Amino acid sequence: MDREGNLSRLSEPFDILVVGGGATGLGVAVDAAARGYRTALVEAADFAQGTSSRSTKLAHGGVRYLQQGNVRLVWEALHERGLLLRNAPHLVQPLRFLVPAYHWWERPFYGLGLAIYDLLAGALRLSRSDVVGAGEAAAIVPNVNSSGLLGGIVYADAQFDDARLAVALARTAEAHGAVVINYTPVRSLVKEDGRLIGAAWKTGRAAASVTSGRG
Repeated sequence: MDREGNLSRLSEPFDILVVGGGATGLGVAVDAAARGYRTALVEAADFAQGTSSRSTKLAHGGVRYLQQGNVRLVWEALHERGLLLRNAPHLVQPLRFLVPAYHWWERPFYGLGLAIYDLLAGALRLSRSDVVGAGEAAAIVPNVNSSGLLGGIVYADAQFDDARLAVALARTAEAHGAVVINYTPVRSLVKEDGRLIGAAWKTGRAAASVTSGRG
């Protein structure tokens, strides 16, 4: 990424300005640039340094939302998880989990729920969930509380490298023609006749602004 070149391009008109280079901002920049919009993204610190750096690093389907009945959200999340694994296997890897069971009803209850979880993933399913006994559960997670342990359910989600994924998104946006630059904090918004037309930022040398080329 050519920082000096990107700084010089910040004076150009853009259709879309994304403020913030976290996971959401970088994703928006990729999407906008891929659709042909003249796109710029500026980040005050480093890419994905804020909230995105404090995630669980899990690319999951939101299994807890299944209990709430939000089936569509779970389906969409599982689909995106599968696409990440397929498109970026160097950044995303399957990760197995154990849900321990200490009451007689937990294995059939969670087993059924996670079977539905697998079903919603469709062809992008990672592996089939399994109901296991106490001995196998203790072997999988040696430090599990064995007092009253009846077994558990093993299921799969995924884990990703958030820093590398952020850089990959930034480079992808730039490959589609976007100007993507970090350590360039926005200082103020620019308005004209009561209409927001851009922003002003400070690069360490001078302030600059960007105005929309489209209504």
